[in-house]
Amino acid sequence: MDEDILKEMQKYGKFLEERGLNLSSHSGNMSIRRGDRLFIKRRGAMMGDLKQEDVVETGIDEDDSGVIIASTEVGVHREIYKETSSLAVVHAHTPYAISLSLIKDEIVPIDDEGRYHLKKVPVLDVKESIGSDEVEKRLPPILQDYPAAIVKGHGTFAHGENLEEAYNWITVVESICKIIYIVENLGGDTMKEVDW
Repeated sequence: MDEDILKEMQKYGKFLEERGLNLSSHSGNMSIRRGDRLFIKRRGAMMGDLKQEDVVETGIDEDDSGVIIASTEVGVHREIYKETSSLAVVHAHTPYAISLSLIKDEIVPIDDEGRYHLKKVPVLDVKESIGSDEVEKRLPPILQDYPAAIVKGHGTFAHGENLEEAYNWITVVESICKIIYIVENLGGDTMKEVDW
């Protein structure tokens, strides 16, 4: 494995952990695409302290190598790569995004910074949210039109040209959701018409 891949994954894994963008220390996952191969976080590895053995190489197409120990979301990552031009995917169990996804069908930013970046964040409602065939089929088409989406009750998936871009979308979505949560808890109206 290329040393740069490990360093990038360590860097953004640590950022996710330090910013509280994952609900538990070993949750979430990320991957990098190189040609027809992908490098993905190992199942059960600590996001903020990734080691070389915590990054698994496997194929974009069906390939048994590494799949047994790869993240349970490896199928979702594969399908995102097949259906988008992305070279990196980050999935985090973002607490504010998860919370709002349980009560909203989509997230519409109310703050200027959020609206500058995204008009809305889709929320995907599925029966089985973790590593399921349904998420593999339904999420990638959404990500053809959006840089990030929330799987209801599970977390945010974001993609980009590199881990930095995908990580940025994770932070943007979580910031949007946190502001909505704070405003609603201060008694503000987050449902009023927004003048774009």
